[in-house]
Amino acid sequence: MKLNVQKKLAAKIAKVGKQRVKINPEAAEDVKAAITKADISGLIAEGKIEVVHGKGVSRHRARKLHIQHKKGRRKGQGSRKGGKKARTPKKRTWINKIRLQRKTLKDLQEKKQLIDKAYRRLYSLAKGGFFRSKKHMLLYAEKNKMIKMETKK
Repeated sequence: MKLNVQKKLAAKIAKVGKQRVKINPEAAEDVKAAITKADISGLIAEGKIEVVHGKGVSRHRARKLHIQHKKGRRKGQGSRKGGKKARTPKKRTWINKIRLQRKTLKDLQEKKQLIDKAYRRLYSLAKGGFFRSKKHMLLYAEKNKMIKMETKK
């Protein structure tokens, strides 16, 4: 018995494809008599026409991977896409750089190798992001005669 029209109507009502509409063989006569959307809706409610749930994509593997990532796994050489600079946060790079520059400045000040007011000037420049590295800072200080020459040896 062909019930294509009823199947199509049921699919339209349930907003699914025709393949997901299953008609109970024992209720085939009732289904054949149904010709309106209201009739079909009634049969769906009665359970004579069944709409099969669609198959989804399981999140099990994704959850498992997420747990591994949280634990710090799966970070080996083969999993990396970007370079070292791309993977380290910019803030972490900045923190490391500024700490080194400030430590160097502090050491120079404690050894009394800086001229008057040079410490504060260099500190401010470092804070403003002027220096690329520790070496750049020392070169700048040397070029601008901020380091005492007799103690430099």
